Amino acid sequence: MSRVGRVVSINVSNGGVPKLSVPSAHVTTSGMDGDRQADTNHHGGPDQTLCLFSKEVIDHWRNEGHPIEPGSVGENLTIEELDWSLLGPGTVLRVGADLVAEITWPATPCSKQAGWFTDGDFSRLSEKRYPGRNRWYAKVRSSGTVIIGDAVVVEER
Repeated sequence: MSRVGRVVSINVSNGGVPKLSVPSAHVTTSGMDGDRQADTNHHGGPDQTLCLFSKEVIDHWRNEGHPIEPGSVGENLTIEELDWSLLGPGTVLRVGADLVAEITWPATPCSKQAGWFTDGDFSRLSEKRYPGRNRWYAKVRSSGTVIIGDAVVVEER
């Protein structure tokens, strides 16, 4: 694991989960093209423009027999090879050529994610219960287009 990862899935939906993979998307401070949230009281907004998740964490849960896939739990970007322990509020990431995002806080687990766990225990996504296996929300500092395969670089923390 390192300070540089790679986008393996870009995920969007018309609201709800799972989000489905697309080859690229433009991202602004308002959100990702082609994506919207079904529940705007708890999701979205300027400090939750993007949701990020680790491919290695997905693989961990899959190896335990859970039917989770990239996009299942509502993340916009599924990232591999990035040391997830480097991330936290204030971490700045450069994604591809132009997109710059800043981690704001861990995404709260939601009951709509229960179906991706064989026993329905969606609290596996909780930063408090399973540190380092959570999703992160991020705000956009600089708009840009993201493409599958783009580098994700930790610039500051």
